[in-house]
Amino acid sequence: MKVLQYIQNKIAVLVPVLALVAAVGFAPNALAVDCSGTSVLSGAQCAKSSDQRGDIRKLIEIATNVLLFIIGAVAVIMIIIGGLRYTTSNGDSGQVTSAKNTILYGVIGLVVALLAYAIVNFVVSAFMA
Repeated sequence: MKVLQYIQNKIAVLVPVLALVAAVGFAPNALAVDCSGTSVLSGAQCAKSSDQRGDIRKLIEIATNVLLFIIGAVAVIMIIIGGLRYTTSNGDSGQVTSAKNTILYGVIGLVVALLAYAIVNFVVSAFMA
């Protein structure tokens, strides 16, 4: 049981770190703009990076991909934890049931994440066409 607690503690640290890495990875490159102008319009353009087009569809797609990655990673980790709990249950019916439920809820989490991704993409493509 100490191994499972150790793994759960590491997961509690790993998930926010992965979320931060994903957010930084999708951050725009603000240094790619020429800010030599002095007018208000050039200042507004300077505040935008070259990859920002004001496209809400792209923003929703990036947010959905980041959330899908985080949810998928958590679900896979829960499936692995459920498998570890199942193999270390030593035949105790309560622990076996708990492990099976963990695996089941992990699979359900993956299915819900994939369905949410499909629904968001459908709605965004329908309204932005």
